[in-house]
Amino acid sequence: MAEDNKVVAELREKFGKGFARRLRVAGKIPAVIYGHGTDPVHVALPAHHIGLLLRKANQVLELDLDGTTHLTLVKDVQKDPVRQIIEHLDLIVVRKGEKVQVEVAVHVTGEPAAGTIADFDTKTLLLEVEATHIPENVSVDIEGLEEGAQIHAKDISLPTGAVLISDPDTLVLYVHAPRGEEEPETTEAAAEAPAAAPAE
Repeated sequence: MAEDNKVVAELREKFGKGFARRLRVAGKIPAVIYGHGTDPVHVALPAHHIGLLLRKANQVLELDLDGTTHLTLVKDVQKDPVRQIIEHLDLIVVRKGEKVQVEVAVHVTGEPAAGTIADFDTKTLLLEVEATHIPENVSVDIEGLEEGAQIHAKDISLPTGAVLISDPDTLVLYVHAPRGEEEPETTEAAAEAPAAAPAE
């Protein structure tokens, strides 16, 4: 696990919106740790460090809480809808070797055949992977694909140990010719043409 994922957590014993607001002013984020039949543990985490880590999806955080290490997967991020500031995190306890199901982004490499474009039908796949080895993305090479080509979930190579949970026949992307632009121009020209004089 990356050294950057180690985060010092503080036990949180006060609750309520007012206390949570004071935490955020102090540069900390309220969070709760739960899972594996354990009682929820309320903590405060350094906002700046967490903000950097959450630029990547499916982060596993190694929390140091009073000298005890807790491996946790970021399950839910609550943000202020206007300012996009992280207001609260839900963290689920995981163990080394444990399998978890996560949505992983599909990354495209290469270019389709000249005169065509590739469009996503779905941008993520649900995979079952080891909690401490979650891939940042899965790649699909579309170099030279012709019009009409389709890539389904089952066509994408997965990292070692990963299992596809999404429907294997899920359409991920397809290659097609771009739509012509002449039709909108014709419509626009017609709109600008003077209307015919009414018959007398």
